[in-house]
Amino acid sequence: MAGSTISYLWRDRDASKGFRTGVSLHSHTNQSKETLNFLANFGNQYPLMRPLFNRLERRSAENHGMPVNYAASYWTPPMTPKLAFDLESGQIEDLGIASMVSITDHDNIKAPMLLRAVPSARQIPVSVEWTAPYGKQSFHLGIHNLPSAKAAEWMATFAEFTAHPDDARLTEILVALNDEPNVLVIFNHPMWDLYLVGRERHEFLVNQFLQKNGNYMHALELNGLRHWEENRAVRRLAEKWNMLLISGGDRHGVEPNANINLTNATSFTEFVHEIRREKKSDTLFMPQYAEPWKHRLLRSAIDAVRDYPEFPQGSRTWDQRVYHPDANGIARPLCELWPDGTPPWAMTWGVALVQFMGKGLVSGGLRIAWSESHQLRLALGENDV
Repeated sequence: MAGSTISYLWRDRDASKGFRTGVSLHSHTNQSKETLNFLANFGNQYPLMRPLFNRLERRSAENHGMPVNYAASYWTPPMTPKLAFDLESGQIEDLGIASMVSITDHDNIKAPMLLRAVPSARQIPVSVEWTAPYGKQSFHLGIHNLPSAKAAEWMATFAEFTAHPDDARLTEILVALNDEPNVLVIFNHPMWDLYLVGRERHEFLVNQFLQKNGNYMHALELNGLRHWEENRAVRRLAEKWNMLLISGGDRHGVEPNANINLTNATSFTEFVHEIRREKKSDTLFMPQYAEPWKHRLLRSAIDAVRDYPEFPQGSRTWDQRVYHPDANGIARPLCELWPDGTPPWAMTWGVALVQFMGKGLVSGGLRIAWSESHQLRLALGENDV
């Protein structure tokens, strides 16, 4: 496993010493459209929940003439680009080092383009998380530091491929990205079977993809929102293909990224060269990664449905951040679709239940029940299981 080091801030409070800069990779803003397909899968996976979903779907069709369309619906994270940038920068600067932030919303570059008008964020790279279909799966690729003059052209290329996928064409695109000397291409959360094709099938597709395209991937991501066992599997995958490991927090809520990269680079382009040419990557896991994984997922879910009265209009309540097609097929916030201006009682109670799980004693009890102290002893790569 070429040139990769991993450290943990809860073990070594001085882990960032000797480095000039921390780099936050892979985080999301309210410009990112997050699929709601998981809700349909959730109802299918947990039969006890199916009656509730059936009721909501039936009422939507009967009362409003709109069947629930999970595939065309989406939610957006609560944080604006500037709030997200400040959150990620602040966590790094609290370590006493300079910060660099690369935001990768799903399939759009609106956030970095908006931030380039803000003096404190003017140097932000133009980056995206591209959903690239491959076989019966789709892989998420972090494309960082696109050349500004060609960024729109690249986005059109990605969109055209996603609409008309072809394996040979995917390789052509990745070769062309690799030919851009300042672009960094990362295989995000490679061992996550995000589209539920089955573990064995997913691992086969990952290895097939790397066999064809591994030379054009610059690193595999250790994901800050995925669990220890999966990240250990990513480490083994990196060893198999002799690839670098790199951080990627994948933040969607208001908790900053759970890992960063440490570097002595003074610009993002210099950092890219460190990864691509020197093949050197130093990943630091932050204290939040030591929290139980299920508890962190719960907090992320709570972040998604919380109210933020201090945020700009459009990001304050959960039904301002969830979109569904109206009768004309135009995606609109749910708050504009409620007939009487208020959500159905079942949704209100469901949101309240999630919020209740994050309260004091309940949250503390769940955290204890979900303790992962044995995972902290194993960490990543130590006595692999």
